[in-house]
Amino acid sequence: MSATAPHAGPSPIRRPLAAAALLTALVSLVFGLLLAGAGPASAHAALTGSDPADGAVVDTAPKEVTLSFSEAIAVGDDSIRVLDPSGKRADTDTEPKDLSEGSTVRYGVALHSGLPDGTYTVAWQAISADSHPISGAFTFSIGAPSDTTVALPSQEAGGGPVGVVYDIARYAAYGGFVLLVGGSAFVLACWRGGATALPMQRLVVRGWLTLTAATLVMLLLRNPYTGSGKFADAFDLAGLQSVLDTKPGAALVSRLLLLGAAALFIAVLFGTYARREDEREKKDLTFGLAVGGGVVATGIAATWAMSEHASTGIQANIAMPVDVLHLLAVAAWLGGLASLLVALYRTPDIGSAAVRRFSAVAFGSVVVLAATGIYQSWRQVGSWSALTGTRYGQLLILKVALIAVLLAVAWFSRRWTGRLTDSAAASEEASEEEPASDSDSVSADPDPDPERAAQLARQRAALTATKKKRIRDADPQRSGLRRSVLAEAAVAVVLLAVTTMLTSTEPGRTEEEAAGGTPSASAPAAGGPVNLKMPFDTGGQNGKGTVRIDIEPGRTGSNDLHVWIDGSDGKPMDVPELKLALTLESKDIGPLPVVPDRLAEGHWSASAVQIPMAGDWKIDVTVRTSDIDQVTIDKNAKIG
Repeated sequence: MSATAPHAGPSPIRRPLAAAALLTALVSLVFGLLLAGAGPASAHAALTGSDPADGAVVDTAPKEVTLSFSEAIAVGDDSIRVLDPSGKRADTDTEPKDLSEGSTVRYGVALHSGLPDGTYTVAWQAISADSHPISGAFTFSIGAPSDTTVALPSQEAGGGPVGVVYDIARYAAYGGFVLLVGGSAFVLACWRGGATALPMQRLVVRGWLTLTAATLVMLLLRNPYTGSGKFADAFDLAGLQSVLDTKPGAALVSRLLLLGAAALFIAVLFGTYARREDEREKKDLTFGLAVGGGVVATGIAATWAMSEHASTGIQANIAMPVDVLHLLAVAAWLGGLASLLVALYRTPDIGSAAVRRFSAVAFGSVVVLAATGIYQSWRQVGSWSALTGTRYGQLLILKVALIAVLLAVAWFSRRWTGRLTDSAAASEEASEEEPASDSDSVSADPDPDPERAAQLARQRAALTATKKKRIRDADPQRSGLRRSVLAEAAVAVVLLAVTTMLTSTEPGRTEEEAAGGTPSASAPAAGGPVNLKMPFDTGGQNGKGTVRIDIEPGRTGSNDLHVWIDGSDGKPMDVPELKLALTLESKDIGPLPVVPDRLAEGHWSASAVQIPMAGDWKIDVTVRTSDIDQVTIDKNAKIG
């Protein structure tokens, strides 16, 4: 078969460079746009309530401030700070107390006694269970609102320059994982000859280097990313030690250790394996590398699953292995696609058999992605309203659309694959038909000079490579396949960026729950926090005091109830027994008993107190100060 001369246009050497430059520019543009519009990462956990509530005005100074969250969080010494109108600390400056009960996540800080009237600012910062930092601030007033010199923080946790660099490292880590795992899988499963191809070696090694560097950057920046937001704190040894004690820190260290094993795998793949010529030995080594590489790749994927969205929320035990499968399927598909693109543009030896094997691998990866993606979508979204009305749901729709486009382009690639002619066979036919050139004839003559012989050998190799490249570039089927795979790679870059954004966005299910539940749930009646103050006298010694009651959010449905008892001297007072009952006399509902739990001296609490109907509720409080001294007092409160 005579080779058809390539048509006029850009030279074959420039076309691969132009394609690579185009793909690089697209990567930079996509990541630039995403980083410009992403802002600080939204988190899985959200503040669902506080006591006192945001904007509340209370008659007397509370003993503590409590915050409730939708999911588990990690807190430190300064996670909750209460500032008076002049900006001074009004809390006792200690680590927040864990007041969580059952599924309710609540933390509190004690306040100094004798706080003056005015507006107080509560600033909080924590780390969500899925590794993302969260922060916020609100105010409440004692007696009456006042001017305050405290400015609410304008920058959320995880923002600023440190947040931008950390996000870039997160994107790079996913990209490096895809190239490392997908490139290695492509060599072992689709094109064993690629182990000796320098472009394939560079692709996999660059993937390893990118993932390793990104992981190191994330580990160093983890402390300022979740705390001060200053680059200087990246080398704070105390802060680094605190990071290592967290779940995300342990995941990053584990990833670095696994990358050490991955370096050994790469050395064997492109060293011993590439030099092995005996087919039986190579087959056995292929099996060993596949098993060992699969274990390492699974471990690296698990470092994401164990520290991000999959590790929290419903069915975490199922979600984490599903997330690992999803990541491996993404790497096999997109990383293999990048490897195929490099092989088509940079090497003349890849044949149709390797392309067809990758087509089968890609199909299997798509099946796994579909199955795991459906489960993840249900778990993280949960409703149609969350799919269309939240940022997570909208990104998920975009991801599905990109996958559909990618599959459509892949269909054209499969058509070109069916027409592809192996370059090796084409080269042999061309060699048979083309007459030997003068240089070939001269090089065939024996030359006693070893230096001259080596020079001639290099010339023959260069001529052979040029001939193969000319034949490859002239093959219309191969050119069509290269254009189709380049289009796939371009879509895959955008798809990978959107996937990375999903991992840092609050799932639609929890966003709706934090906002008050899904529309399918019955909407609670409007209301506001209830604050009551009731004096009592049991008649015995030290029997006088005051009961303070807070009910939040003060509407139908589930409420949190706090009770404080102050003695006649204004200090917290413990009593042997405290009981409450709620009665809606206009509807003959109740009395509904409430037995609060003691949290601290003079402080009791009850969570999930159900108020079935809005109305004017009578709240009866029974206080016993001794074996024989007891009194029941009551007060009406509008709830709902």
